[in-house]
Amino acid sequence: MAATEPAAGDDSLYVLTACLLTPARFPSVLGDDYPAACAALGLDPYEQGYGLIFGQDGLGGRWTVVIDDVSLVAVAIASWDCGMAYDLSPDEESVVAGLPGWPLAVATQAPGIPDPHDPEPEEGDPAPLAPPAEDGWGPAHRRLGADEVALHWNEWREQVGPQPVPDPPAETAGGGTGAGTGDGATGGTGDGAPDPYDRVRRAMDELRGYLEAPPPVGRVRSGFAGEGARTLRADGPGWSLVARTDDMAFFLLDELPREVLPVARGPLLPSLLEGLDAIAVRPS
Repeated sequence: MAATEPAAGDDSLYVLTACLLTPARFPSVLGDDYPAACAALGLDPYEQGYGLIFGQDGLGGRWTVVIDDVSLVAVAIASWDCGMAYDLSPDEESVVAGLPGWPLAVATQAPGIPDPHDPEPEEGDPAPLAPPAEDGWGPAHRRLGADEVALHWNEWREQVGPQPVPDPPAETAGGGTGAGTGDGATGGTGDGAPDPYDRVRRAMDELRGYLEAPPPVGRVRSGFAGEGARTLRADGPGWSLVARTDDMAFFLLDELPREVLPVARGPLLPSLLEGLDAIAVRPS
């Protein structure tokens, strides 16, 4: 833990953690893409991005400090991930904004000061940032859920089991958290209920539209997955995609709280994922 210059007032800021806000890596809780995430914090979508530092002032108040020294925050995160200490102390000139509250849930707190709480507002202060309520479901929860699926891909993949590739044009898909068996699913649930894969098909159509008219930067992101594959994360109005370029895909929908809908690797999915990977932003 390191003490930096305060975000506001006369107290030092005790740094708890940090993250990047760049076109390729940003807290998805803030928005579907990089410009939306910046707008949620009142920031311009600066091409080089920002670093977000989460800490407490001497009275325990939560603060999010925005700096434009992305490299400093990236080095700090890499050091912490390796179990190494790193004194994250940005220069005053690099501080872009000090925002009350935290947009993410932070599990730690600084020792020897009051418990984390929103600082007393002063005239003209913005409302404190806060993570989404844990018991709700909305776009932020859906995006966070997709991040978790991406982070624990192997566990989710094992739940689905082996996926037979259907012969065209027989492309069908299952529902709920069971195994889907196609990437162009048709058919209903059989009991008159709406087929959740109708919405998945519309989402896939919107993803194909991204290939013709590129979406806002960060709407599609590609990360290393090993063995020559990439992990894709994409978002759109009401849906989130997690996929591996050498395997299947999962969708999460606003309409279906906490449901993860698998889509198997049929005749259409591989080319779609290849195209998305080609337009995706990647960590530098």
